Amino acid sequence: MGEVAEYVAGLDEPARSVIEGVYAVAREVVPDAEEGRSYGMPALRHGGKPLLAVMEAKTHIGLYPFSPAVIDGAEEVLDGFERTKGSIRFTAEHPLPEAAVRRLVGLRRAEIDGV
Repeated sequence: MGEVAEYVAGLDEPARSVIEGVYAVAREVVPDAEEGRSYGMPALRHGGKPLLAVMEAKTHIGLYPFSPAVIDGAEEVLDGFERTKGSIRFTAEHPLPEAAVRRLVGLRRAEIDGV
């Protein structure tokens, strides 16, 4: 079992389903993504670099695309979600839309690939 799968398996509902869903969408966008760790978090990696991490916190779920530029580039699909320069916060009751996940992962993949 990989780092991400092990982390997700240890979560309680409803966070487990929401986080699992985000990772499933990310894997659709980047099918060759590998499980690993980045900055101490279970994460998907692409081209040897961190692609995405999604972690449960006490009051929210955080998505970490490892790039402030990616968050800025996806601003139009993140309306209504709290953001920092390194994360997007959401809850199981107000999950991040699939289109936002696809946009973030696509932008991060392009950044890693140098496109």
